[in-house]
Amino acid sequence: MTMKQSTHSIRPTALCWLFGLFFCLSAYGQVTLCGTVRSDNGDPLSAAAVAIEGSSIGTYTDDKGGYSLQLNAGRHTVVVSLVGFGSERKEIRLSGDQRLDFTLKEDAVVLQSVNVYGKSQTQQLREGAFAVNALDVKPQVNLVRNLSEMVNRTTGIKVREEGGVGSDFELSINGLSGNSVRYFLDGMPLDAKGSGVTLANLPVNIIDRVEIYKGVVPASLGADALGGAINIITNQDAKNYLDLSYGVGSFHTHKVDLNAQFVEPRTTLIIKPTFGMNFSKNDYMMKGVEIWDESVRKYLPADRKRFHDDYLSLLGQVEMGFSNKSWADAFFVSASYSKINKELQTGSIQTKVIGEAERRSDAWNLSARYQKRGFIIDPLHVSASLSHTWDHSLTVDTALRKYNWDGTFTAASRNEINGRARSLRHYNRPLTILRGNVDYVFNPHHSLSFNYLLNRSGNKRSDDVDETFEPTSDVLLKHILGLTYNQSFLDGRWENTFFLKNYINTTKIEQNDLSWITGSEELQGKASKSYWGGGAGIRYTLWEPLSAKASFEHSVRLPLSRELLGNGTTVYPNLTLRPESSNNINAGLFGTWHSSNAHTIYYEVNGFFRFVDDFIQATVSEKEGMMQYENIPAVHIKGVEGEINYRWKDALHILVNGSYNDARDQKQFKTDGKPSATYKNRVPNRPWVYANADASYTFHDVVDGGDELRLGYSWQWIHWFFLSWEAYGALESKSRIPTQNVSNANISYSWKNKRYNLSLECTNLFDATVYDNYMLQKPGRAFYAKFRLFIN
Repeated sequence: MTMKQSTHSIRPTALCWLFGLFFCLSAYGQVTLCGTVRSDNGDPLSAAAVAIEGSSIGTYTDDKGGYSLQLNAGRHTVVVSLVGFGSERKEIRLSGDQRLDFTLKEDAVVLQSVNVYGKSQTQQLREGAFAVNALDVKPQVNLVRNLSEMVNRTTGIKVREEGGVGSDFELSINGLSGNSVRYFLDGMPLDAKGSGVTLANLPVNIIDRVEIYKGVVPASLGADALGGAINIITNQDAKNYLDLSYGVGSFHTHKVDLNAQFVEPRTTLIIKPTFGMNFSKNDYMMKGVEIWDESVRKYLPADRKRFHDDYLSLLGQVEMGFSNKSWADAFFVSASYSKINKELQTGSIQTKVIGEAERRSDAWNLSARYQKRGFIIDPLHVSASLSHTWDHSLTVDTALRKYNWDGTFTAASRNEINGRARSLRHYNRPLTILRGNVDYVFNPHHSLSFNYLLNRSGNKRSDDVDETFEPTSDVLLKHILGLTYNQSFLDGRWENTFFLKNYINTTKIEQNDLSWITGSEELQGKASKSYWGGGAGIRYTLWEPLSAKASFEHSVRLPLSRELLGNGTTVYPNLTLRPESSNNINAGLFGTWHSSNAHTIYYEVNGFFRFVDDFIQATVSEKEGMMQYENIPAVHIKGVEGEINYRWKDALHILVNGSYNDARDQKQFKTDGKPSATYKNRVPNRPWVYANADASYTFHDVVDGGDELRLGYSWQWIHWFFLSWEAYGALESKSRIPTQNVSNANISYSWKNKRYNLSLECTNLFDATVYDNYMLQKPGRAFYAKFRLFIN
């Protein structure tokens, strides 16, 4: 398939072919099988495995013994099992939605021979056609970890932070990082909650699982991602509960999360309040920073605490609506508010010390979502979401001072961030998002999906004190359309996916200040362009311990407002940025092996290639401490990654993964025709070899029935890498981020059937000096405690 840039709307030839296919295939939809599993004395049984024999389809019962499965019409054999009970098997023929209940009898002898394993949604996702990590958050919700730290331990993922709690971070997937990765919350762009809401401050209690797509991103997300996408799925259980936690730790860190759901019995109205608060002074010790020593009249390395790095984030949301109605499977409206206050301690490099500048932001959001299976006709499923966000940020930079790491300062004639005049810079960035999905299931083997995403973001700038600044208003508008055709054969053992995407980008730029830096003279007024992408995925299961999959996508990523228009503090605009494009290829093997004595091993190995044009890379000016994004003509990335996940019963869990990626500059000649010194150089400031290991052991019924004691340990290793291009400077003087080994340990105790939960955690156990993004120093050893109350 050849992908060409276009200035027209969706190409009719391809769509006519697909829509012709749409009407040629017969129409038989999926159906729902649901019911309850009870013991022979009538008690509901939770965590019972409900599986379809001869397939990978399965689930577990909830706390009330209920289960639900989406199946193709036809004959199926349903097998239900639970430790301590005899398994039950029933053959059924499905032609429509059906209820099927089970009763299990206690039988301690049969326990030893139960070999039926239902697969969770995360496991089913990992075993699909695309290269995907699926992270189950629930086992880690008792710990103080934020979502960013959890994601950082998965295969092929690396999160690089610029400091402590609330610091900016960059996440890479298979070597592509930063804004090449898109973030979603239940399929909607995460930006809708406010530009300050990230993986690091989203309340963990609301999350069920995280889907991490690598290189190839399904059209259903409506994403112009290049390196991948992260889709955070929240808890959708239709039951009453209260989930409240409080964590406290080193560096004056406090964390409060509240997530609840109340179902009004008469109307079945569901109300979901959510609240999250993070605060930290981030006053950890900076090791080996340069301090002026008057006695010898030169700068000497010394240890000093950070002194201007307070961080506060607030997120509150109320969602109301209905589920499982005849007119809607789900209909909810929500209102949310987020607020971020961040003192700035450094610029983009550690030698630039800031003592008074800060950034404040707040955002209001209103949204609605609707979902219905069998909309008008049984095979038709629709979902739609609409959101509008009022997002405002203020950068305060009015101190004409130059600070040192000991807190002293000297008077200066310029501000702290970019060395210019005093500034109280306002950024208003309203964001409107419309997302729609239409799925049509012809029969158990064929389905077609159409997806549309509208994303309109504004950028209105003004300044309260800088009289030379001219207010401007810019607009970025994106339309992303996708069409997907899915096939499933041989009882789900063979799956194919084919998709097309069209990206339409419209910009309206007014700003023209700092034209020699931002390139504003080259891009003024309104412009609109269209780009095409598409791809395919295939997965074949020979038998459960051995499956193979491969996927390809020609993807396009449009620059974000942060890259194109800057962030008002440490990032300059670059109005001449071009969209990135890439041909992404994945291929891998995976499988699951179960033994008769409760041992389970899951393995996965993947190879990947990324051929990127107009690669967007952040560069830093060491003189100013400012960052700007620029295009690199071409970058090729290749690599391999692997994971082994071992479980024994519900006690021992060991996970080991490793990743290698080789990203190299393919620009052979400079614009003047001379050879480029960085040709074939590894792209700098990006880890290229890293590994993770996690181990935990859970003791059950330690003091009385229903309690658990869990001991955990994790380890991260990162090979050293260059801070800037390896072709520049002498080898002995090159800046490099050293090899890092970081260990963490935790212990948690739950009692009264997980109603009460207490955890203790030590991060950076051996107090290693840890550097990250642009060699900015991260915290040393830290201790945290968390108490969580869960009432179900």
